Amino acid sequence: MMLNRRIFLLLSVLMTMAACGGDKAPATNGKVILVTGATGTQGGAVARELITRGYAVRGLTRNPDSDRAKALSDEGAEMVKGDFDDAASLAAAMQGAHGVFAVTNFWEHGYDKEVAHGKQLVDAAKTAGVSHFIFTSVASADVYTGIPHFESKGEIEVYLAESGIIYSVVRPVSFMDNVLFARSELLKGVYYDPRDTGKKHQWIAASDIGFFVGEALDNPDEWNGKALDIAGDEMTLAEYVDELSYSIGLDIHHQQISWESFENQAGEEMTLMTRWFDEKGYGIDVAALREQYPNLKTYREFLREIDWQN
Repeated sequence: MMLNRRIFLLLSVLMTMAACGGDKAPATNGKVILVTGATGTQGGAVARELITRGYAVRGLTRNPDSDRAKALSDEGAEMVKGDFDDAASLAAAMQGAHGVFAVTNFWEHGYDKEVAHGKQLVDAAKTAGVSHFIFTSVASADVYTGIPHFESKGEIEVYLAESGIIYSVVRPVSFMDNVLFARSELLKGVYYDPRDTGKKHQWIAASDIGFFVGEALDNPDEWNGKALDIAGDEMTLAEYVDELSYSIGLDIHHQQISWESFENQAGEEMTLMTRWFDEKGYGIDVAALREQYPNLKTYREFLREIDWQN
């Protein structure tokens, strides 16, 4: 009797493991979503979010053998080789895809090439009969800012809206994740920035960009033709530096460097954008957005996830 009970318990455990998938890939809803730039900050965050929501993620990358591509593959994504300049590779990658998440790169390719890439992705999706095309743009891309990498995304948005395909657009503000680029300086106790310490700015975590893309795919009727500016937190630079000090465990101070010095280090495009932040900036009603989506990360929550000592 005891032996039979043990056998029953063992079978129950094995059946539970089988139901949970064991070592198999995560269960999917059968909808394939092509995620471009899958090894980048936005694409990677979107891919991981969609995997957790049950989508079959197909990650587009120029190098499927890279460490980041292999890591994403281990998490359940199918990584495929493709290039925005190779129409055949885009057509192959979109074959059988229900949706496409598209991210373009001004910083690597410049204005004209970024716009061309965006249009090529839209055209490829239309030809492939993709059911839902989601483009990640930038907040304020729908108004004139004079910032080239804002204007390029705005041009892609117009082309997308006129394409006739079902689409959605998410427009993120500055990434919380970008703080990692200043890691070495912050660990020395200094935050270099030419902006006024007392002015407010807005940020969003890349993982929350993934969240909004997931919401768009889960609720296509609500998101059809919708473009949403998204931000998770806002604060002055003084408050921002206080949060950094608290999270890192160091007394960090804001050193307001000259605009000339900043441009020498960051370049003309970054300086143009940062001046716009200082003089005008994003105007999202963060409180209202957080009321609708209360789980958006605050900067404090984001900073606590970073291992600053390694």
